[in-house]
Amino acid sequence: MTTAWSLTIDCTDVRAVAPFWMLALGYAERPPPAGWGSWEDWLAAQGVPEEEWHDVAYLADPEGRLPSVSFLRVPEPKTVKNRVHVDLQVSGGRDLPPQVREERIRAKVAELVAAGGTIAWEAPGPAGLDHVTVRDPEGNELCVV
Repeated sequence: MTTAWSLTIDCTDVRAVAPFWMLALGYAERPPPAGWGSWEDWLAAQGVPEEEWHDVAYLADPEGRLPSVSFLRVPEPKTVKNRVHVDLQVSGGRDLPPQVREERIRAKVAELVAAGGTIAWEAPGPAGLDHVTVRDPEGNELCVV
């Protein structure tokens, strides 16, 4: 039996990082817990001070199949390369023509750059572009493959 899991990303600015990842993953803001009209209502009921309400964000797969992602404000900035990263598999796979794969990769990279990401590097493959490593607004790496 598998274990349910989610991914939490530490960041200093939840309002900058969460929307970037929502676009990157095609996720949506996770609805508040059942019985609550908004996250603010739920947070208030839990006794969370109002000044901390934007210290966290929750995203969910709109189809409800994939793990949720949350963002937690921390005081320290990112300082080293990620040991774990996400691969956005947008190209359709290596069985497609290299030019099709590259067009799809570059289109997603352009979206991410427009949303505040930066290109870290491009990795060529034997028949064209293999992947592009992008950094989110706080420097967390992800690969567009």
